[in-house]
Amino acid sequence: MSDAVLNTNTNMNAAAPRVLLLGGTGDALKIARQLDASHVYSLAGIGRVPTDLACEVRVGGFGGAEGLANYLRDARIGVVVDATHPYAAQISANAAQACHATGVPYWALRRAPWQPQAGDDWRFVDGWSGIVDALAPFARPLFTLGREPLAHLDEIPPHQFWFIRCLDAHEGNHRARVIDARGPFDVDGERALFALQRIDVVVSKNSGGSATEAKLAVARERGLPVVTLRRPMLPDADRTFDEPAALVAALRECSAINESRSQ
Repeated sequence: MSDAVLNTNTNMNAAAPRVLLLGGTGDALKIARQLDASHVYSLAGIGRVPTDLACEVRVGGFGGAEGLANYLRDARIGVVVDATHPYAAQISANAAQACHATGVPYWALRRAPWQPQAGDDWRFVDGWSGIVDALAPFARPLFTLGREPLAHLDEIPPHQFWFIRCLDAHEGNHRARVIDARGPFDVDGERALFALQRIDVVVSKNSGGSATEAKLAVARERGLPVVTLRRPMLPDADRTFDEPAALVAALRECSAINESRSQ
């Protein structure tokens, strides 16, 4: 990344750079709750939009990297914080490019991936075709990829019945059930789901974090394989953090967050 420094001239208060927080994750929401009305929390529009935040909430895209760069200039943003999902690679790429074009610092929250443990049977794949190939021997997969499987409901092999857990309410079809649910999920709930639906394989992103990790513990208990979509490459950031608290502390150090909001 560039040698960008906090652009304090983009905000009316020169000591407090205006933050654009790119979110959509639980970690991003933790950061958003520390922001006051001068800052912006941006969501792509998928899932639930919080209504109890002090900061401005913006919903919808920017029009690619060029559109985002224009927004950074027009909104006088002093720092971009990328707290999007680890698999939102296009959004991150656009953010990095826009920041480079405008000289606005690009900070990123990079959640650590899960690591396989003793007894795990993880099978790493790249892309949808790899998932399909890996699932060929199985009959009752549980997809935890988000909405992507919904585009393939007419491609389900005759020997399979799919369970798709995502944020979207969807009627599914005669060979698929869509479970519209939002984490966190606990081990007892996952045990009940796996047993009731006779799940024989899990399909997952390597998202990291604790909110959806219980499925991995239950797959381990039951000796089930986990078809794991590899993480995409993400752009380098001017500053990288692995925990929301560390990022909030850094924002506080540059006066973007008042001490009173972080208590």
